[in-house]
Amino acid sequence: MRFSQAFIPTVKEVPKDAVDASHILLLRGGYIRMIGSGIYEMLPLGQRVLKKISSIIRDEMDASGAQEVLMPAILPASYFQETGRWDVYGDVLMRLKDRRGGDYHLGPTHEEIITDMIRREVKSYRQLPQLLYQVQMKYRDEPRPRAGLLRCREFLMKDCYSFDVDIDAARNSYEKMRETYVRIFDRLGLGYRVVEADSGSIGGDTSAEFQVLAQSGEDAIVACTRCDYAANVEIAESKQDETGDVDHSKTPERELVETPGAKTIEQVVAFFQKRDADFSAKRTIKSLMVAYGDEQAPSFAMALVRGDHELNEIKLARALGVDEVRLASDEEVGRLLRCKTGYVGPILQEAATFDGKVFADPAVAALADAVCGAAKTQYHYEHVALGRDFEAEVTPLRQVAAGDLCVKCGGALESYRGIEGGHIFILGTHYSSKMNATYLDEKGESVPIVMGCYGIGVSRLMAAAIEQHHDDDGIRWPMPIAPFQAVVLALGNDDEVQKEAEQIYERLRAAGVEVLFDDREERPGVKFKDADLIGIPIRVTLGKRSLDQGRAEVKLRDQKEPELFPIGDIVAQVTRVITEAGS
Repeated sequence: MRFSQAFIPTVKEVPKDAVDASHILLLRGGYIRMIGSGIYEMLPLGQRVLKKISSIIRDEMDASGAQEVLMPAILPASYFQETGRWDVYGDVLMRLKDRRGGDYHLGPTHEEIITDMIRREVKSYRQLPQLLYQVQMKYRDEPRPRAGLLRCREFLMKDCYSFDVDIDAARNSYEKMRETYVRIFDRLGLGYRVVEADSGSIGGDTSAEFQVLAQSGEDAIVACTRCDYAANVEIAESKQDETGDVDHSKTPERELVETPGAKTIEQVVAFFQKRDADFSAKRTIKSLMVAYGDEQAPSFAMALVRGDHELNEIKLARALGVDEVRLASDEEVGRLLRCKTGYVGPILQEAATFDGKVFADPAVAALADAVCGAAKTQYHYEHVALGRDFEAEVTPLRQVAAGDLCVKCGGALESYRGIEGGHIFILGTHYSSKMNATYLDEKGESVPIVMGCYGIGVSRLMAAAIEQHHDDDGIRWPMPIAPFQAVVLALGNDDEVQKEAEQIYERLRAAGVEVLFDDREERPGVKFKDADLIGIPIRVTLGKRSLDQGRAEVKLRDQKEPELFPIGDIVAQVTRVITEAGS
């Protein structure tokens, strides 16, 4: 491809409202353009990258035995209504009506549709297992689209679904897909971790995320420095504090202390440090009121974590047996406890009307002498302990953080930021039971099919790769997904330079190299800046001085200095680099 004939509209200025590196560089490099909030069109460079990512995914999916299908993007409402997700997805669904008034939506995911396909065609255990996938656009009306392709309203996704006779067979399919995903992400050239994760609205109880490591990632994960344990902090576990039987014999009697203005843990610590210089947040109990269930008439619970810890709402929701919880409003706290938020505590005053469940993290149960809110505005209790002064159900509630000990081996945990690039689930019979997707077993009995679900955000990976691979000058594509493997730059207007550069370009093409020839009548600085911005892995540069020496420069995008090679050796050098990169 000749740059002079290519549609590569690069720009110098940082686009308005673009903050994340991938968003900025994809716009500046001429890969994408926004046509509406969270809606982007792919320009030729962007499409080349998407096709490469998709090709790697298809290669490995086909090699795993999965079969490709293509399901509709416009879906009748009846399928989501059958499983209850028509209401669960709420405003995230892109809803529409046809001319007859029928309800439809654009597909955000396809569990129901693929389940319907299988229930209509599969009748016997002899037809299982089945493993089907597609690469298709998905649509979600994100309330706050941001970061370009990282969170948008229309995106390209690979979704795959497995169908098995029982849970053991489903686990085999799950492990097959896990191994397939490892090969995919390895081939993409991305640094990643496989982490335990929450299944969210998809359903199921076994899942793992493939997190692309990037400091800009919106997901927080922890990983052990000693073993292979890694998990999203939403569900991560750590070695808990030993509770045992806490000795209260030396704990003074509970004391009500006036603490004016001390509403936060920091303010409480500062207040009590005036009495005890060694007092710290580790001796406080953070009490949080949460609401759950019906939005109009919610139920309430109280969660207790140590003052230096954070509540993990997903763990609390699981303890309550619900999908999600929210923090109670100031008005709700006042109505239930007759106190202001900031003074909530598990020892209730007579005026309180709260009678819900109280949960305490094991770290709270291990405290023999703590400070907590008194459920009375401007007051806290000092010298309190679970089991003596109040009761609570003990269950892990806190969010794991760096420095905690691994639940598997006791090693130290480290924190990372990540971008979710892939997610795999064992769904069980979550959908097949609701949709009556069954098969006849060897005894002729009807049994629900056991399902799995496996997704990769194809267009999101394009952005995630840039978040992980960029510098101040532009993108640094991994070789396997770069739009071109090499770019040839002809410097100046010398006819001999142009002629020899073109011959290098043609020889590279003949050798099977995907190469861009910058034949534009532009200053050398413009060509260098565009090459770095676009992020092509190998740059071959020919100018009058190097031509007179019978040499050309070869510079890798992630190296500072170029190397000079005889012009006759350029093809061999470029193909060697490509081969070593595994592309």
